[in-house]
Amino acid sequence: MEIQQFYYDNKTVRNFILATMIWGAVALLVGLVISLQLAFPAFNMGFEFTTFGRTRPLHTNAVIFAFIGNAMFAGIYYSLQRVLKARLFNDLLSKIHFWGWQIIILCAALTLLSGFTTGKEYAELEWPIDLLIALIWVAFGVNMIGTILTRRVKHIYASVWWYLATFLGVAVLHIVNSIEIPVSFLKSYPVYAGAQDAVVQWWYGHNAVAFFLTTPWLGLMYYYLPKASNRPIYSYQLSIIHFWTLIFLYMWSGPHHLLYQALPDWVQALGVTFSIMLIAPSWGGMINGLLTLRGAWDKVRDNADLKFIVISLTAYGMATFEGPMMSLKSVNAISHFSDWTIAHTHIAGMAWNGGLIFGMFYWLVPKLFSIPLYSKKLANTHFWIATLGILMFAIPLYWAGITQWLMLREYTPDGLLAYPIFLETTTQIIPLYYFRIVGGVLYFSGFLLFFYNIFKTVNAGSIVADEAVEAPVLTDSSARKYGESFHRLIERKGVIFAVLVFIALAIGGAVEIIPMLKIESNIPKIAAVTPYTPLELTGRDIYISNGCYNCHSQQVRPLRYETDRYGEYSKIGEFVYDHPFQWGSRRTGPDLARAGYVGSSTYKTTIWHYNHFTKPLEINPQTIMPAYAWLSAKTVNLNQIPVKIRVMSMLGVPYSKDYDKKAISDYGVQAQQIVDELKLSGVVIAPDKEMVALIAYLHKLGRDISPANQKK
Repeated sequence: MEIQQFYYDNKTVRNFILATMIWGAVALLVGLVISLQLAFPAFNMGFEFTTFGRTRPLHTNAVIFAFIGNAMFAGIYYSLQRVLKARLFNDLLSKIHFWGWQIIILCAALTLLSGFTTGKEYAELEWPIDLLIALIWVAFGVNMIGTILTRRVKHIYASVWWYLATFLGVAVLHIVNSIEIPVSFLKSYPVYAGAQDAVVQWWYGHNAVAFFLTTPWLGLMYYYLPKASNRPIYSYQLSIIHFWTLIFLYMWSGPHHLLYQALPDWVQALGVTFSIMLIAPSWGGMINGLLTLRGAWDKVRDNADLKFIVISLTAYGMATFEGPMMSLKSVNAISHFSDWTIAHTHIAGMAWNGGLIFGMFYWLVPKLFSIPLYSKKLANTHFWIATLGILMFAIPLYWAGITQWLMLREYTPDGLLAYPIFLETTTQIIPLYYFRIVGGVLYFSGFLLFFYNIFKTVNAGSIVADEAVEAPVLTDSSARKYGESFHRLIERKGVIFAVLVFIALAIGGAVEIIPMLKIESNIPKIAAVTPYTPLELTGRDIYISNGCYNCHSQQVRPLRYETDRYGEYSKIGEFVYDHPFQWGSRRTGPDLARAGYVGSSTYKTTIWHYNHFTKPLEINPQTIMPAYAWLSAKTVNLNQIPVKIRVMSMLGVPYSKDYDKKAISDYGVQAQQIVDELKLSGVVIAPDKEMVALIAYLHKLGRDISPANQKK
C-alpha cells in the first residue's frame, strides 16, 4: 500500500476564524442598536444612515453572511480536509474565497447603510454585489468539489453530503432570485412582479435559512459532535434518511410565509403540507445528534463546547417544530406580521447557529493552535450568560406577539374594533422591548467573553500553516462491491452523488415557481390597476431605499379584524406592476396597502405625510418612528427616470410607446400638484425633492381599487 505525504491548509481555516470573531462583534453590536431603536427612537440618531430601516437589513446580513457565514467556511474547510484526507484543492481559490467574501461583506455594509437595496429580505444586495457573490460562491464550490475528487478515502462521509447540498442549494436559490435588470450601477428591478416575486423571494428566503443556516450546520454537527464527545454518530441509517428527506422537502415549504395573502390556494397548500412533513427529518437529525452523547453526559457537564452543542441541537429541535406549527393557517394568522416570528428566528440564530459556532470554536481553536483553551471557566460562564440572554430575548417577544394579536382582533360589545389605531398596540408592547434589550446585552456580553477567551488562546498558541500528514493513496473503487448498498455505492461516486442531490432539491422549486410565471392563467389582471407614474415609481424607490418595508406591510389579509381596520383585502391582480413586491413580513407600524384609498383608516393628507416625516413626535408623542427630515432636502436624479421607464417597459409594464421621452415632463406636472397642496398649508418645497415623490407613492397605494375608482 503506497503511503503519500501531503499538507492540510490551516491558514485558510485560521483566517475564517478571525473574520468570524471580528464580524460577529459588529453584527451583534448592530443588533443591539436596532433593539434600542425600537424601544427608544432617539437611538436612530437623526441621521439618514442610522435609521432602523437602514440598520435592520445590515444586522440580518451581518449575522447571516458575515458572522455565521465565516464560521461556516472555517468549520467546513477544517473538517473537509480531515474526512477526505486531502488538502484543499487550490490555494489560490482559497485566498480568492476568503478575501472575496470579506469584500462582499464590506460592500454590503456600505451599500445597505447608503440606501442601495433591492428591498427583498435576505437578498437586499444590489446587482454588482450579487454577481460578486455568485463568482465567490463558485470559487468555494470548485474548491470543495475539487477536494472531493482528489480525496484519499473511498466513501464520502455524512458531513460532506450536507456541504454539497449547501453549495448546490444556495447556488440555485441565489441565481433564480437575483435575476434583475440594472437601471444604474447600484439600482435594478427584479424580473418578477407581485405574487410571482413573492413566491420566488420566499422560496429563496425560506431556503436561505435551509441551505445556509441549516444544511451546512448539520454537516458540521455530524463532524464536530463526534469529535468533541469522542463518540461515533448514533445511526448511519438515520443520517441517510435525515439527509435525503430534508433536502427534498425543504424546497417546497417557502409559501408558508405567504398564507392568507394574495397567492393561489394551491401554492399555499403545498407550502403548508411540506412544512408539516419537515418535522420528521428535522427531529430525526436532532435525535441522531443527542443520542450520540449517550454515555457521555459527564463530559457535557464539564465541557462548554459540548454544552453549547447540546443547547444548539435543542434549539434546532424547537425551531423545526415551531416553524411547521407556524405554517398551519390557524397559527399563522396569529404569528405572521408579529414579534412571534422575530422570537422564532432569534431562537434559531442565537441558539442553533450561535450555539454551534461557540461549541465548534471552543473545540477547534485549541486543536488548530496546539494549546488548551485559555479558560474553561470563562467558557462555562459564557454558556450560562448566553443561555440566559437567549431566554430573556425570546420570551418577551413571544409575549409581545401574542399580546399584539389579541389587541388587534379585540372588538367592543358594539362590534367595533377595540383598538382601531395600530399605534395603541405598539405602545402596549414597548415594555417588553426593554426586556429584549436586556437579553441582547447579556448575549453580547457572553460573546465578549468568548472573544477574549479565543483571543488569549490564539495569542498563546501557535499554528502550523501547512500541517504535514500521511494517508494511503486511494486505489480504483468504481466497481460495486458484493452486498454493498446503493447508498454506499454513490458515496464513492462524488459526481453522481452531486447530481442526485441537485435533482432532489430542484423539484420543489420548479413545481411551485414555473406555473406562477404564466401570468394570464394564475395572475388575472384588474382593469382599474394602472402602472405607476414616473413620480410614483420614484417615490416607491425612495420608500424601498429607506427600508420602510421593514416596519410596514402592504398586504391586507382576508381576516375580519384586518379588513375592518384597513379596508378591502388584497387581490393578486393589484400587484402585477410591483417590481419588487412589498408585502412585508413584520408590522411595527400599520399596513399601508390602502394608504392612498380615501376613506381608509390609513389614508392621510399631503400635509399630514409631510409633518409625519419631518416631525413624527409632534404627530404622536408615543410613536417609535424616526424623523426623515432629509427627504425635504435631497433632490431626485431626474436623469434616471427615462431609464427606469424603459426597464419597466422591458419587464412588461404597459407604458405607451416612447413614454420615456415624456416621463420627466409628466413627473413635473404631478409633482407640482403636491407642491401646490403643501403650499396651501404653509410649506414651500421644490418639486424635485424626495419628499414629494414619496408622498405621491403613498397616495397611489390602494387607490386604483377604491370604490370611487371602480365605479368609473
